[in-house]
Formats: sequence, C-alpha cells, structure tokens
Amino acid sequence: MLEAAHSSAPGFEEALEALCSHYWYPVYVFVRRSGYSFHDAQDLVQQFFARLLEKNTLAMADPERGRFRTFLLVSLRNFLANEWDKTQAQKRGGGIAHSSIDVSEAESRYSPALADRHSPERIFERQWSATLLDRVMGLLREEQVKAGKERQFDALRVFLAGRRPDISYSLVAADLGMLEAAAMSAVSRLRRRYRELLRSEVAQTLAHPEEVDDEIGVLLVSLSK
Repeated sequence: MLEAAHSSAPGFEEALEALCSHYWYPVYVFVRRSGYSFHDAQDLVQQFFARLLEKNTLAMADPERGRFRTFLLVSLRNFLANEWDKTQAQKRGGGIAHSSIDVSEAESRYSPALADRHSPERIFERQWSATLLDRVMGLLREEQVKAGKERQFDALRVFLAGRRPDISYSLVAADLGMLEAAAMSAVSRLRRRYRELLRSEVAQTLAHPEEVDDEIGVLLVSLSK
C-alpha cells in the first residue's frame, strides 16, 4: 500500500479507502483514550479519514517507515495536535465532507476498553492487531460460506482461536457427522489457509513485503501485553 502510494497504481485510491474502512476502529479508540468525548471522537475520526483520503496524505509518507499502522498513528497524532481548531471551524462553517466510514457502533465496541489502563498508543497497537486478526477470520469465513461449508466452519473455528478449546474434536466431529480424523484434517487446512490470508492482509499494509514476518511478530506481541 505505501509503495503503491508513490506511484499511479490502478485502484490505489479504492484500496486506501478499503484499508481505512477496515481499520478505523483503532483510530477511534486512540482518540477516545486521548480524552475526547464520544461526539468529538466521532467527528474527529470522520474528519481525519476524510483528510487522509482527499489529500492523498499517504503519498507524502516516508517509504522507509513503510507500515500503514505506523503511518496512521503518526498522522493521527499530528492531526489531533494541529487540526482540532481547524476542524471545529469547519464544523461550524462547512468545509471537508465526512468520509464514508461508519463509526455509529464505535461506542458500544469501546465500552470494554474503558478498563484498559495502558497508554493510547499501546491500546491503538492492540486494537489494530485484534481488528486485523478479526478481519482475516472474517475473510476465511466468507470463503467457507461460498464453498457451502458455513456450518462446518462455524463448528470448527473454535480450534483456530490459538488457545485450547473446551470441546473435543470427537464431539464436534460427531455433531457434524464426520470422522474425528476428517475434522482434524479440515482444521489443518483451515489453519493453513488462515496463515495465507493473514500474510496477504498484513502485506497490504506494508511497503516492503519482506517485512511480513516481522510485522506479524509485532502484532502478536501487542496482543500478549
């Protein structure tokens, strides 16, 4: 994505808007934990992404800092530090139109984060990682639904969660009318495909594809803190 920003790559603007629509929630959490009210945070997030999309700010990013996650956080800090007064003026007199990002359910999602006493930056990193992993799981489920395996996936996804499930393969297999060995093989295939989708999704947020493994490591560490 950051590499494409410095070229006239076809579909770049659409890809950027898609990334923003997928990863707006960590931005919202950062703004809220920085002390802004619910209503101000909604407006700020909308205005932040509107500026990002309209001004193609990404094209001015340093390619040596080629992680969209890092770029987004740095840009957001600068926006909150320098643009609040301008944003308020534009709200009163018009100005930049809101982006297409829907933050209507943000506060209900934000409630559990109230107990997290870490810094806004740490919470941003954690929410970014959780959002990315949730998106990958969603992409995997979409594939399985299209393949007519929705029920099987929903039953087996408990074995993809990265922790020991409270149910056995034999019980799930029996419910699905499968042999236990077949259920285990299906989970193995799902895990392999999940890893492929994860690498692909992470690669979209990097300027340098060779950094995928390092970025995945960073994301997993942020979830464990």
